[in-house]
Amino acid sequence: MPQLGKTLIFAGLALAALGLLLVLADRLPIKPGQLPGDFTWRGKNTVVSFPLMTCLILSILGSLLLWLFQRR
Repeated sequence: MPQLGKTLIFAGLALAALGLLLVLADRLPIKPGQLPGDFTWRGKNTVVSFPLMTCLILSILGSLLLWLFQRR
């Protein structure tokens, strides 16, 4: 049971950090979803966005974090 408590505390802190990042995202010099390599197609009545580079960066960061926690 203590391990579950530690996991919940870590998950809460991670969510709080993510929320803070989202609140401060407009002040960042690099905007998520507007990186070079993120595709946006604007039609007459539609807009389709595919944030390829943002997805790749998030995937690399997530893999790195999981690798670090797995080594522990």
